[in-house]
Amino acid sequence: MIRNQVFDFRTSGTSSDMDLLLWILAVILVVAGILALFRRQILWGVVLIIVGLLVGPGGVSIFT
Repeated sequence: MIRNQVFDFRTSGTSSDMDLLLWILAVILVVAGILALFRRQILWGVVLIIVGLLVGPGGVSIFT
C-alpha cells in the first residue's frame, strides 16, 4: 500500500535562528552601505543598502 507522505524539514527553532542570522546580515549590509555613502562611494553604498533591505527578514526577503 502506497501512502502520500508530506515531509516538513523545518523544526520550530530553525526558522527563528535563520531569521536572526538574516537580520544580522541585513544590518551589517545597511551599515556598510551608509558608511560607503559617507566615503562618497554612492553606487556601492546604494547597492549595499538595497541588498540589505532585500535580505532582511523584516523587509522583502529574497530567501523566502
